[in-house]
Amino acid sequence: MHHATKHTRAPPAWPGLRGRGGLDTLSVGTEGQGMMRIAVLDDWQGIAAASADWAAVRAKADLVFLREHLGAPEQVVAALADFDAVVAMRERTRLHADVITLLPKLKLLSFTGARNAAVDIAACTAQGIVVCNTTTTRSSHGTAELTLGLILAAQRHIAAGDTEMRAGRFQGNVPPGNEIAGSTLGLVGLGTIGSRVAGYARAMDMKVIAWSQNLTAARAEAVGATRVEKAELFARADVISVHLVLSERTRHIVGAAEIAAMRPGALLVNTSRGPHVDTDALLVALEAGRIRAAIDVYDQEPLPADHALRRAPGTLLTPHLGYVTAENMPELYRSSAENLVAWLGGAPVRVVNPEVRAR
Repeated sequence: MHHATKHTRAPPAWPGLRGRGGLDTLSVGTEGQGMMRIAVLDDWQGIAAASADWAAVRAKADLVFLREHLGAPEQVVAALADFDAVVAMRERTRLHADVITLLPKLKLLSFTGARNAAVDIAACTAQGIVVCNTTTTRSSHGTAELTLGLILAAQRHIAAGDTEMRAGRFQGNVPPGNEIAGSTLGLVGLGTIGSRVAGYARAMDMKVIAWSQNLTAARAEAVGATRVEKAELFARADVISVHLVLSERTRHIVGAAEIAAMRPGALLVNTSRGPHVDTDALLVALEAGRIRAAIDVYDQEPLPADHALRRAPGTLLTPHLGYVTAENMPELYRSSAENLVAWLGGAPVRVVNPEVRAR
């Protein structure tokens, strides 16, 4: 049997230069008096400049790529005070009213993804700031795939095996893994990403159960899962994976009671949002050796170097890689460039606050 070969674009070169204020920046416009200034935030991997064609933006604006995270609100205000437009990468930088109201020059805020809990859209509207999003994204594939990867890597101790091999050893410090087939996956949330994970799990002969506040038995059955109550899910599942939109209702939806109900040795996976899980309660369970965790998202990002999770036993940690793929990131930046070009031309697109009276 012959299989078609899938061709993918090679990832772009990822430049990075050190510039203003000690931050890693790359300025690619011709800065001049009266010219708009645009900041692209949190380009942590230095890939933004090469991921899209910014020529039409550079023709009308000074474009600056900021690699380092700005951190505290006062740092964000100081760094962005001189910019007319900002491109935010997902929820990496908090842009709430305490920041927005101190940026009188800001006229446009474009963020990647369909929604952004880190952006106060009401505050932007009150300040006359146009807010745009990027609705065409494939991040649901990347996040679901990473979820599967974390489950496999954690259950089979792949990272530990790699460490042993590189240290010149073999199996001595690698415990036997757990087979995926026949085990039970509990999904907290069964939307687009959760449904993809359910499909992957069924293909690997896992039993899939699911719960969320609004999940119906019919919806669960449609994607090959069985709806159960929350308490049953945490008590039964060998692997629990969270896939919800972050809101006040879902914050700490995996709390101390849920973690205490998990089976001994069960695996908790979070590729959704850090605040879904009570980190303090999770750390207590990890330190006691009761459960294990595979985590891609955190309450604070970047995760501080001295954070207790970095030292916790029974963990597999990745630096929020869910949507960060060579296919998805260029799409996000291309859409962001389109937003900037449209706004610079006086006809903004993908506006999420159409009621705004732009300055």
